[in-house]
Amino acid sequence: MDMRVTLTGATGVIGRRLVAALKDRGDEVTVLSRAPARAREALGGVEAVAWDPEAGPAPAEALSGRDGVVHLAGETIAQRWTGEAKRRIRESRSVGTRNLVAGLRAADPRPGVLVSASGVDYYGPHGDERVTEADPAGNSFLAEVCVAWEAEAQAAEELGMRVVRLRTGPVLDASGGALAKMLPPFKLGAGGPVAGGRQYLSWIHADDLTGLYLAALDDDRFSGALNATAPEPVTNKAFSKALGTALHRPAVAPVPGFAIRLLYGDMAEIVTEGINAVPARAHELGFAFRHPEVGEALRDALGSG
Repeated sequence: MDMRVTLTGATGVIGRRLVAALKDRGDEVTVLSRAPARAREALGGVEAVAWDPEAGPAPAEALSGRDGVVHLAGETIAQRWTGEAKRRIRESRSVGTRNLVAGLRAADPRPGVLVSASGVDYYGPHGDERVTEADPAGNSFLAEVCVAWEAEAQAAEELGMRVVRLRTGPVLDASGGALAKMLPPFKLGAGGPVAGGRQYLSWIHADDLTGLYLAALDDDRFSGALNATAPEPVTNKAFSKALGTALHRPAVAPVPGFAIRLLYGDMAEIVTEGINAVPARAHELGFAFRHPEVGEALRDALGSG
């Protein structure tokens, strides 16, 4: 049966893929955007409704009668963390999600499911210890952001909605996100392990992340927190080697931690401290990953066979 789905953050890397996948299977898509005309043009003519997530409740008319809502909107984390940037990162997620749920409260009939983005940063740094959805939250800046973000999303359960929180790791998509930022030095043969390379990267191919969002919309068994990560996280050193191989470039130029901290300030913790998160819940639910192995996943994301 075709679904009616409303999305926020639809013009981002994952949003664009998800909109395309929903349209391909015949679903009716509405997007909420600060710039609806631009979103309509970028996404190929979907219905687009104006909403500023931090200004007030989401418009109930864009949520009423929908089967599901996907919430992706949030200030980019990949920037120098000034005090103001931290405020925007935190509030775009907590206030934005609170205002989305306020719109859902007013919607009639109300959607059955909310699928909200979150991050594996929820757990905070854990060294090489494997973490699953059963592990508690950490106390880093991003862990605290994720805790607040998820709590606001979870409030939709009080409205009788099924809520799924996808804790995402770095996404492999050459058009944007973490991988796109890594490519320039690696293409020049100047890429390599960062800060010793022993920290773990809980990566996921964009196809599999899109697949998890679709499964979360469709399957009533999906609820609560799920790690949206590939089955086998790898160390930064192993990832660097696989990326160099996929690009046919050497990947042996080490990048010291202090250089990353100099460049990015506090944000350096994203790359210098790892999280080894595995998708235990997705496995329990029988989700089949199309790209479970990092070498093949990188070759596919880069179109290099």
